[in-house]
Amino acid sequence: MRENEMLGIIFSNMHDHTLGMLTEKRTTASVPFGGRYRFIDFTLSNMVNSGIGDVGIITKSNYQSLVDHIGSGKEWDLDRKRGGLSFLSPFNNVGSGIYRGRIEALSGAMNFIRHSNAKYVLLSDTDVIANMDYRAMLEEHVASRADVTLLYKNEANPGNYSREVTFLRMDDTGRVVEASRSDQPAADGKLFLDIILMEKRVLERYVSEITRQGGHSFTKDFLQPNLQKLNIRGLPVRGVSLKVCSLQAYFEANMELLNPLVRQELFWGNRPIYTKVRDEVPAKYGLCAKADNCLVADGAIIEGEIENSIIFRGVRVEKGAKVKNCILMQGTTVEENASLNCVITDKNVRIQNNRVLTGYNTYPVFIAKGSVV
Repeated sequence: MRENEMLGIIFSNMHDHTLGMLTEKRTTASVPFGGRYRFIDFTLSNMVNSGIGDVGIITKSNYQSLVDHIGSGKEWDLDRKRGGLSFLSPFNNVGSGIYRGRIEALSGAMNFIRHSNAKYVLLSDTDVIANMDYRAMLEEHVASRADVTLLYKNEANPGNYSREVTFLRMDDTGRVVEASRSDQPAADGKLFLDIILMEKRVLERYVSEITRQGGHSFTKDFLQPNLQKLNIRGLPVRGVSLKVCSLQAYFEANMELLNPLVRQELFWGNRPIYTKVRDEVPAKYGLCAKADNCLVADGAIIEGEIENSIIFRGVRVEKGAKVKNCILMQGTTVEENASLNCVITDKNVRIQNNRVLTGYNTYPVFIAKGSVV
């Protein structure tokens, strides 16, 4: 693949409502994950590692934290004089406004897309945690002479989702013959990951046509009506991919990181996951501290007991406190003798002395940002 043969388009807000209070004051793309990352770190890193040097991030609302995190794109080598990183607001064009779906979002960003010299456009949401090589996807796309290639995940035992998702059905050649929307798992479990590759000219043509007809949904207004007209093909994702469609799925995806085999597939040397660099001191453990099967970020202070948990930067667990099966985000303090099990705390939460909070692995307790319990 020649450099910049693909243009990257990232949808930062497409499914904010599915993550509840996690996205009350932030976009999906900036949701913290894994102790030191944000969702968008994986999508951006995958694009950069695949040779994509021009990336547009389509925003909608609550994106100040995303702008603060990404900045100029320096950590991803996207702070360039030509190309690089661009934030695309929902009001880019005269007459445009808050979009209702993916097609309307693309229509608002069409000036940016038209000015690109790339032949192909890669469209991606940010709610998939994976380490992907999009160059392999492009090779499959070209070899199959596809008009559109959709990345999907085989779900052997999928659970319920807090929003409608798209399930695909293919024929023996890999061509998509059905795309159905549901909040329940399909029998064959081919879950569309909302990652799409197509030629730029095809994208421009159909976005223009569908917009004129008043359409706005990618699945309902583009995918389903064109299954017979276009060569739309499905491609299974390789390796670990975690689709975060609900708060429960967010909890489970973080817990997956405690599996060393999962970490090995997500974080490895040839395709690193980049994030905003912060100067923090190493994690500090007290004399009575105990830690078992945890991810602990820099700047954390552990004086109590932690087990099977994700501990973000700047978290403090005081003496006598017990934390098990939890996700504690940046700045959380768990005071002496408090006990937490299956709890997610947002940033800057304080759990006072002797408090006991218990959830369940299928129904974790969530504590909102800045709360005192």
